Amino acid sequence: MTSRRTLLKGTLFGSAAALLPTAASASGRGPVLRLPAPAGPYPVGLRTVHLTDPARTDPWVGGARELMLTVLYPARTVRGFSRAPQLTPAEAGAFAEYAPHVHQGLPERGAVDWGAVLTHGYAGAPPLPGRWPVLVYSPGGGDSRTLGTSLAEDLASHGRVVVLVDHPGDASQVELPTGMRRTVLIGPPDPATFRTMTDTRIADLRCVLDRLGGLSLAPVMDPDRIGLYGHSAGGTAAVYAARGNRRVGAVANLEGYLDLYPMPAGFDRPLLLLRTDGFEGAARIESSWAGLPGRRALLTDANHWAFTDYGPLVPQLQATGLVTATARAALVGTGDPAVTLAGVRRRVGAFFARHLP
Repeated sequence: MTSRRTLLKGTLFGSAAALLPTAASASGRGPVLRLPAPAGPYPVGLRTVHLTDPARTDPWVGGARELMLTVLYPARTVRGFSRAPQLTPAEAGAFAEYAPHVHQGLPERGAVDWGAVLTHGYAGAPPLPGRWPVLVYSPGGGDSRTLGTSLAEDLASHGRVVVLVDHPGDASQVELPTGMRRTVLIGPPDPATFRTMTDTRIADLRCVLDRLGGLSLAPVMDPDRIGLYGHSAGGTAAVYAARGNRRVGAVANLEGYLDLYPMPAGFDRPLLLLRTDGFEGAARIESSWAGLPGRRALLTDANHWAFTDYGPLVPQLQATGLVTATARAALVGTGDPAVTLAGVRRRVGAFFARHLP
């Protein structure tokens, strides 16, 4: 009989192999970066959704608030369907310009063909019949929803519907039907801007929760098993959005501060508080989490963006000489990316499997 240790070793070896960059892209602009494959038993379908909330005014540009979602789900079949790119061509161009200015050490524009990175989600694939738990994700401040792809695909491959939410004006770039929206944030936001950003994200998440029943995938969503999770500012928004909202059964906060507003005594939803040992804001994180119930966990040899797709992508860039060891450590830490990835997937997946079975 194959031992659990042998299986784990094989899984990590396969993940490590998948995190090696391949030859230059067809465009000739740098290596082809690869996202790690999901580990669950189901293939993953993908759909993109545009929402408009006419009841709210966009705080950054005025007019009705618009949102973009990516919905990932267990697919009945993916035969005849194609893997979706992580970024559209327009988004890839905007991201290439934005990334090195916000995350120091990332390659300058033109060094990487960001549009060549493929997800493992098959666009338009039919959903597998069933009633699956629903997980709604909010990315870190300034990040687009696409940077949460790897974890979301893994969660979907284990039998969940995962909704990635973009927050236009805050996100680095979002391609809306009405055109490209770029971030208004350059550098860390001041307290007033951060409050506006967080309030907007909370309202965005609540809007998505209100609209789940109207999505085309609603027949395979279980409205009695809904969770929220988010990274950094997204983790902050996820916890606050769950306050007083009985539809939300569990929340995972991936290194988000919780000192923007007072938390109600006895927060009564299952709560995962997960952080890294390398984040410079660790003291503030611990202070803001003090007294909260929930499960705490620590990722070792990791840094703040290890929760995102930077976790597998940045080490690939380092391997090709496009990112220094110092920049890698500051972004995602020094640990083996396959081990870090497995740790994130295991902790988040097990938390929701327990509380939204």
